[in-house]
Amino acid sequence: MQLLSNYLKHHDTDLELVELIDTLMIACKEIALQLREGALAGILGTTSDTNVQGETQKKLDVISNDVLKKVLLDNPLVRGLASEEEDDPVFGNPNGRFLVTFDPLDGSSNIDINVSVGTIFSILEAPKDVTEEGVEMFLQAGRKQVASGYVLYGPSAVLALTTGHGVNMFTLAHTGDFLLTRENVRIPEETKEFAINMSNHRFWEPSMRNYVDDLLKGAEGPRGKNYNMRWIASMVAEVHRVLTRGGIFTYPWDAREPAKPGKLRLMYEGNPMSLLIEQAGGISSTCYSDILDIQPDHIHQRVSVALGSRKEVETLLQYHCDC
Repeated sequence: MQLLSNYLKHHDTDLELVELIDTLMIACKEIALQLREGALAGILGTTSDTNVQGETQKKLDVISNDVLKKVLLDNPLVRGLASEEEDDPVFGNPNGRFLVTFDPLDGSSNIDINVSVGTIFSILEAPKDVTEEGVEMFLQAGRKQVASGYVLYGPSAVLALTTGHGVNMFTLAHTGDFLLTRENVRIPEETKEFAINMSNHRFWEPSMRNYVDDLLKGAEGPRGKNYNMRWIASMVAEVHRVLTRGGIFTYPWDAREPAKPGKLRLMYEGNPMSLLIEQAGGISSTCYSDILDIQPDHIHQRVSVALGSRKEVETLLQYHCDC
C-alpha cells in the first residue's frame, strides 16, 4: 500500500500541493484522536456559543476548528483560510500560494451518539491579481478548486481526495500514515438507494415531492423498482456511501426560509463534495444548475444540493425541468 504523499508525487501532483495536503492530514489525525477518546477527553456536549450560521457549537466543533487553524497557519504556503465556524476569513503568509476553506466537523450533532462525522476541505489558488486581504479572494467558482476532499471519522478514518484527476481513498493506519486503499473510485450510474430528510417533505417544492413520492411507490410505481432510504445527518457519511456503492443524496430548498437557496454551505460543503462526485463520474446539481458553476457572492453562501449516481440525478433533474 502506498503512502498518501508518495502516491501523489508518483502521479505528478504539484509538490507544494502535496505539502499542503500533508499539513491538512496532520490536523485531521489530531481530530481523529480526540474523537476516539470521546468522553475520556472531555470533548462531548455543547458550548454556550453559536457560530456564524446561528447554530449551537459542539465542544469538538471548536476544538477541530482551532486545530485546523493552528496547523494550517503554521504552513507558509497558506495565504488564508475560511471556516464554517468563523465569521470572517483568517489570513496567514501574505506570500502564500493557497487558500483553504473547510467545515471542521460536519455532522457534529452526531458526536454525542458516536455516529460518523467528518472534516471537509477545499483548496484554491490565491488570486495573483488580488493583493489586499479580504473575502473577495475566496469568492471563486468551484471549478477553480485545485483539490478537495474529506476525512470520515468512522470505524476507520478514511480520506477521500481529488486533485482533479479522479478520486482516491486512503485509510489511516496505526502507524499514523494514510495508506491508499481504493484507487480511481467510480460511482455506479444507477441506484436503488436515496438519502433525504423526509421530515421536511411538506416544505419542498412540488417537483421534489413528486420525485420522492414516485420513489416510495416502488416497483409498482413509475420508477419500476424498490428503493431503500438512508439518512445519517452527516454529509460526509452520506457522500462516502454514494462514493462507495452509489445512491443519491439531496438536501433541497424548502419553504421554511424561502429567501435562502438551501441549507448546506457552498464554499465548505457544496463545492468540495461536488468536485469529488464529478471526478468519480457522478453529477452534483442545485436541481437546476451545476453547483461547480456557481459564482459565489458570500463566503457563507448556502446552496441546494442533489448529488450521486449519474442516471438517478438526471431523472431528478427531469422532474425539475420547466420544459
